[in-house]
Amino acid sequence: MNSISVVIPTFNREDKIIKAISSVLAQTLRPKEIIVVDDGSTDSTVSKIQETFSNSYDGIRILSLEHKGVSHARNRGVENATGDWIAFLDSDDEWLPEKLERQWKYCEKHPETEILQSQEIWIRNGKRVNPPVYLSKKDGWIFEQSLEFCSVTPSSVLLKKDLYENRGGMDEKLPACEDYDLWLRITPKTPVALLNEFLLVRYGGHGDQLSARYPAMDRFRIYSIIKLLNSNLLDEKQRDCAEKILSAKWEILRQGRIKRNSWSEELDFLLEEVLRDGLHSKSGNRLKEFLLKNLEWKPG
Repeated sequence: MNSISVVIPTFNREDKIIKAISSVLAQTLRPKEIIVVDDGSTDSTVSKIQETFSNSYDGIRILSLEHKGVSHARNRGVENATGDWIAFLDSDDEWLPEKLERQWKYCEKHPETEILQSQEIWIRNGKRVNPPVYLSKKDGWIFEQSLEFCSVTPSSVLLKKDLYENRGGMDEKLPACEDYDLWLRITPKTPVALLNEFLLVRYGGHGDQLSARYPAMDRFRIYSIIKLLNSNLLDEKQRDCAEKILSAKWEILRQGRIKRNSWSEELDFLLEEVLRDGLHSKSGNRLKEFLLKNLEWKPG
């Protein structure tokens, strides 16, 4: 029997969650369990799940939490999972019916695999579109690509629970780009396998997506790279690459804020101090406040 726990975080997705869960129930390989983590929804998300699936499958569990964000929800879902493998599914995405079976067979054939992703179909505003070429999925050692942008889609992934937990799970301080942050902690030491089949449907263009809610998303990636440079996960080549990408992303942020007359040269000195002294220093706390909040700089 497979040992896959499906974790579906959701928040106020009463109009989408049923299709997501239904796509799991339609799998040719049923998972061990489905854990729906409700992140404090204020609509009828939970009641719709209960009404729709009450008699269909006793493997659905609902964890009801206070609203603390998707990272918190995913982490609690993994903590409560009893399977050795985790398959995430965002509540606005859907799997094709053979997704779990095809990935499970791949892992059986390649037992060294710890994390596996698939290709994906993009639907934007109701129409199928082609992803940009630079977002094409790759396999193997993809750390350098992962620094540039988020190169792994959570809903496409099957990964070992131990790997997720050993890398610290999702960073609950991050309101967005939490997946980018996790892959930066996984890919320096672990290759990502790719099953070159289209097994996920990703929907976009709706206003409740995190990417539509936060401006200047690269600030979260800057935080993640700084945190990574303060860790012991990187070899010399990886560190050089991370420093190069950090410099490029910092300059883009800098120029953008200069155009808005909202940049202080003190921030450049602060970054140097944080790279030297770490994110847990006084300077680190000030920089985190700037990057993770509203990009409002308070001299001091």
